[in-house]
Amino acid sequence: MVSYAPSSADRQSNSRSTGVNGSAKSDRTPGTPRRERKEKAVQDPGLKDYRLGECLGKGAFGSVYKAFNWGTGEAVAVKQIKLGDLPKSELRMIEAEIDLLKNLNHDNIVKYLGFVKSSDCLNIILEYCENGSLHSICKSYGKFPENLVGVYMGQILLGLQYLHDQGVIHRDIKGANILTTKDGKVKLADFGVSTSTLAGADKEAQSCGTPYWMAPEIIQLSGATPASDIWSLGCTVIELLEGKPPYHKLAPMPALFAIVNDDHPPLPEGVSPAARDFLIQCFQKDPNLRVSARKLLKHAWIVGSRRTDAPVAKPPTNFNEAVEAGEAVE
Repeated sequence: MVSYAPSSADRQSNSRSTGVNGSAKSDRTPGTPRRERKEKAVQDPGLKDYRLGECLGKGAFGSVYKAFNWGTGEAVAVKQIKLGDLPKSELRMIEAEIDLLKNLNHDNIVKYLGFVKSSDCLNIILEYCENGSLHSICKSYGKFPENLVGVYMGQILLGLQYLHDQGVIHRDIKGANILTTKDGKVKLADFGVSTSTLAGADKEAQSCGTPYWMAPEIIQLSGATPASDIWSLGCTVIELLEGKPPYHKLAPMPALFAIVNDDHPPLPEGVSPAARDFLIQCFQKDPNLRVSARKLLKHAWIVGSRRTDAPVAKPPTNFNEAVEAGEAVE
């Protein structure tokens, strides 16, 4: 049976699943200007060492800003939540997110740097990822090539292996929650609906996540497991290769029925046999048969995906060499 009741986090999935960059969605009407990009940050007196700048994204209860540390010269992201109208249930979720983040330390997970609470705001200070989310990059530049998707998934699997070893289930893996640095490293972000397997059965928010990336056991209210993240990872691979997640042409409720009833989501045409097999491993309907992040790191598609960094030519040391190099090109 499909039983899906959107949680408060899910109802705001386009605003709360922002990470710490420009992947956040506003509630603007299509065709209207992106006013949040022009908004001036309100400087919280509690943020003594930080100067807030560009608004990177706006959610239901606050915004994410790029900020500058006057003491260190470091650029960070500040997730500023206004406390005035914040429901207690949302505050508990945010506090749980902070408790989770401060105990995580991995290269492929956005780093938590601290928080500052004042009478009006709660400011969560996070690592700044310059290139934004994979979702925003895909939207701006188009579909990703298969090899690069494989490179990214290898890094995300390392992050997931670490999370799962810590007893943490992310529960909202998708392109909007994977951030990129200027040197091409990817990091998992937005732990607002994450949970710990160490805390017992996942009953309170078992329908959390975003519908098109949601594993069938979540929809059927069987509870989240680390295998649920693997299903969502497979959906993210399709999102990056196709530019859209599986079942994107369907409204959320019909999509949820299709996820439960189909053998697996439609696979992209033209992908390599290795990538196809990787997706089939992610989309085992029985979560007990789904391959772990640790095993997927050894999959042929991941092992065979490598960055294609072009060698940098040695720059000419003087004017004459520069002229000769120019003549050689001609």
